[in-house]
Amino acid sequence: MRNILIIDDDVCIGDMVEEVLTREGYSASRAYSGTEALLYLSGHRPDLILLDLMLPGLSGEELLPRIKDIPVIVVSAKADVSDKVDLLLGGAADYITKPFDTAELLARITVQLRKASASGNSAVLTFDAIRMDTSSRTVTVDEQPVKLTRTEYAILKLLMTNPSQVITRSVMLDRISEDTPDCVESSLKVHISNLRKKLKSINGKDYIEAVWGIGFKMNEDILTLS
Repeated sequence: MRNILIIDDDVCIGDMVEEVLTREGYSASRAYSGTEALLYLSGHRPDLILLDLMLPGLSGEELLPRIKDIPVIVVSAKADVSDKVDLLLGGAADYITKPFDTAELLARITVQLRKASASGNSAVLTFDAIRMDTSSRTVTVDEQPVKLTRTEYAILKLLMTNPSQVITRSVMLDRISEDTPDCVESSLKVHISNLRKKLKSINGKDYIEAVWGIGFKMNEDILTLS
């Protein structure tokens, strides 16, 4: 299911857009300020962002250049052509003016998601200071390269793709089996232990959390401390 992040401090508009998106089969996440959006993006990677400009704290214009590799549709009451041009040149994928027709918004979302899939924008995953480029199969922490084995890379990719979800051992083995047929249940714990040590050696953060008796997930407590 495609996830769309709605960044808007207007609760009524946000509720309306979320209802429309949910009805169309998308999952929707919410942020009510630029700062809250940055915190969310440090641990999650939505497929598309709907960005209002007039936000408390960090404005939409200030937030836009800090969003990387995710299509952004600006949704704003500002109708001046120069504003639209500046934002499109500054990284926005599209611009729609409030008030808008929901059918037009959905059409623009469909177009941008189609473009993102075709261009491979989903190649980069991020979580806090971790950056994984799946096209080059490289991982960095605080911009320092981390050398991972094939199995460690597959585990980290699975966890970063589902940062809020606890991945059970059986599901993990099943999902990574195509890339790492040598990984079995008896060796999984060792692979994860080695992965955690490599990531932690860069900045001291323990990025992977063991959920006792269930499995593993990304440690989202780190995001609140960053």
